[in-house]
Amino acid sequence: MRWKAAALSALTAFAAPAALAQMSDGVIKIGVMNDQSGTYADLSGQGSVWAARKAIDDYCKSNKCEKIEVVFADHQNKPDIGSNIVRQWYDVDKVDVVVDVPTSSVALAVNNITKEKNKAFLVSGAAASDLTGKACSPNTVHWTYDTWALANGTGNAVVKTGGDTWFFLTADYAFGHALERDTAAVVEKSGGKVVGRVRHPFPGQDFSSFLLQAQQSKAKILGLANAGSDTTNSIKQAAEFGIVQGGQKLAGLLVFITDVHALGLQTAQGLILTEAWYWDQTDANRAFSAEFEKANKGNKPTMVQAGVYSAVTHYLKAVHELKSDADGAAVVAKMKATPTEDALFGKGEIRADGRKIHPMYLFEVKSPKDSKGKWDYYTLRATIPAADAFRPIDQGECPLVKK
Repeated sequence: MRWKAAALSALTAFAAPAALAQMSDGVIKIGVMNDQSGTYADLSGQGSVWAARKAIDDYCKSNKCEKIEVVFADHQNKPDIGSNIVRQWYDVDKVDVVVDVPTSSVALAVNNITKEKNKAFLVSGAAASDLTGKACSPNTVHWTYDTWALANGTGNAVVKTGGDTWFFLTADYAFGHALERDTAAVVEKSGGKVVGRVRHPFPGQDFSSFLLQAQQSKAKILGLANAGSDTTNSIKQAAEFGIVQGGQKLAGLLVFITDVHALGLQTAQGLILTEAWYWDQTDANRAFSAEFEKANKGNKPTMVQAGVYSAVTHYLKAVHELKSDADGAAVVAKMKATPTEDALFGKGEIRADGRKIHPMYLFEVKSPKDSKGKWDYYTLRATIPAADAFRPIDQGECPLVKK
């Protein structure tokens, strides 16, 4: 079976005192599933595996821990591969919780299987707001960000500063569709207009025909409803076509710090973007990032990788308070009932629909002359308070939410 090639065999065991019988199979087993080799590898990949291990290590320094193991796998951004891996994990390998899972189509599949098997799912990498909407589950927490939060932050800010006509370049799968949908709704609610859209294959390489359509639309804003190398390649090719020089502007609707690093400030300067976390905001973030950088080839962590750390920390608190990891829905209910707090995301909460609530941040990418050094890339334009950062709970159509 082809999915077996994607399952990267890696096992890390942590502290193991005597009271193992409290946990199913005597061990808490955490599965980190993401893109280990493709377009999303830098923003998740091995960095997310490191973040999960770091969360365990930090938690167990000050708490009595059961035996904890970490496994990881490459879903290759394909729902069938991700589904086969997670079924193997739940049915055979006794994995208790799956973490990260960028690529919304894969996350939506894992979401369904996790509910079926009554395990737990902590989403950091996937963006589709449907995970806390129509597809919400009592077994899933959506941790770091989503398409509604990105649209609310970046889309609203761009329209307010004059970008009132939009053309969307959209990755043709669940994430891209959701990001386009949510951003278009914000644009139109703010008084703007969507004049066109085109969808590109995922992952994509040649965006020339799509960019020509964007130019011909005369839209003020080209909204990039994609991520990872799709975004960086779109921006690079837009520069080759002279789109910005011709008077149109780019709005990267999901841009990670690793994308800015790949583009360079000369190309990325002036981009407005929304993030849930940035390495240079607090002393705790900087300390975490310094360790991450040493262990991850000189890279700084993305918000996805920081979200993995935060989510695993809260999960460990819940299972140790319950003294059991056997019932995934019960663990998620305990997570919802307990206020969230950790060094990277501070204080927050998890709503009934599974949405983790915290502030979001609107950043602008610095020019080369304004940057003080490597990875000093963002200027904070606005803090979006937690109460305003995510879709109101009564608007998501989540069946878990009482009317």
